[in-house]
Amino acid sequence: MTARGRSQAAVTEEAVTIRVRSGTLSEDLRNELEEMIVSGRLQPGSKLDEAEIATQFDVSRTPVREALKALIATGLVEVKGRQGVTVATISIPILLEMFEMMAALEGLCAKLAARRATLTEKANLRAIHAKLIDALDTKDPERFYAVNHEFHDALYDAAHTHFLAGQTRALRRRVAAYRRHVTHQPGRMAATIGEHERILEAIERADAETAFRAASEHVNLLGDDMADFISSLPPGLTQSL
Repeated sequence: MTARGRSQAAVTEEAVTIRVRSGTLSEDLRNELEEMIVSGRLQPGSKLDEAEIATQFDVSRTPVREALKALIATGLVEVKGRQGVTVATISIPILLEMFEMMAALEGLCAKLAARRATLTEKANLRAIHAKLIDALDTKDPERFYAVNHEFHDALYDAAHTHFLAGQTRALRRRVAAYRRHVTHQPGRMAATIGEHERILEAIERADAETAFRAASEHVNLLGDDMADFISSLPPGLTQSL
C-alpha cells in the first residue's frame, strides 16, 4: 500500500471512531480536530480546508463547517483573509501574556489543592510524579509531556473547583502547541521533576502560599528560559503584531 493509501486508511478508521464517539458528528469532528491541534499534528498556521477535511473524514461539509465554527469560538482556529480558515497563530507578546496568566491560574489551583486535596488525591499526584521520573529516564520528550499533562490535570482536580479548573484547562489547550517546545529545551525535563517535587511537598504540608509560588514559578518563563523558548520556535509558528 502506498504512503497516501496508508494515510487514507488511517483517516478512514479515524472517521469511524468519530461517528460512534458521541451524539453528533460535528461535535466529534470538532473534538478530533481540536486534539490534532493540541497534540501538534496540526501546527499553528496550517490551512483547514472544508472540502479536504470532508473528504479525509468521509463526511459532508455541513458538520465540518459546524466544527470549524466551534473551534473559531475557542480561539484555536481563525479566519485569515485570503488564507481562509487556519489553525490560529499567536504573537510572541500575547503568547508570553498567556504564559503569565497560566502561571497565575496554575498557582491558584495548587494553592486550593494544598487546602482541599484528599489523601487519595495527594497519593495520586505522588504516583503520577513517580511515572514522570520514569519518563525522564527514557529520555522521550513526548512521553514526558503526556505524563506531565496528566500531573497537571490531577492538580486541577485536587483543587476542587469547576470554573477555575475549566479556565485553566482551556488556556493550557490554547497554548499547547507552543508549550510542547518548552519540554524539548535542554535540561527542562530534569528541572520539571524538582519543580513538581516542591509543589507536591507544599500540598502535602497543606502550605497553600508555598504551593502557589512553586506552581506559578514552574509554569512562568523568565530570563534565559524565556529567551531560549522564543529562539526554539519554528518559523511560521507565531505571528507578528
